[in-house]
Amino acid sequence: MKKLKAARMERCIGCHSCSLACARLVHKKISWDTAGIRIESAGGMSTGMEARVCLACNPAPCAAACPTGAYSQRKGGGVVVKKNLCIKCGECARACPVNAIFRDPEGMPYVCIHCGRCIPFCPHDCLELAEIDGRDTSREVEL
Repeated sequence: MKKLKAARMERCIGCHSCSLACARLVHKKISWDTAGIRIESAGGMSTGMEARVCLACNPAPCAAACPTGAYSQRKGGGVVVKKNLCIKCGECARACPVNAIFRDPEGMPYVCIHCGRCIPFCPHDCLELAEIDGRDTSREVEL
């Protein structure tokens, strides 16, 4: 299994191309509200940028908190999302230890699914897909 990592954020200029690529290619919408990856300032332009992205927890607290099974554990870490089962209750977002589940104005949650479709859109090569195994239980922030 693969996991999206923001391995070289010191290169990030905050263009948000990755977020827009995620929204457009994965969720078929052009809105930052529907992206599974968010870029935020680490305290101003001089201190750099941070990527807010799912850490691929194993076990995933968001999946455990989902009352309908819309979020289910992905083998090796992270989640599989079935939007048609979502009731927009927000329990998944409340359970996320790093606030990596974003809700649009209607309450629909969006999270990184580690597909890597955002990677080619980063002009400074900040993102990568890394191989993980099923024994990885790390929940450390990798920013």
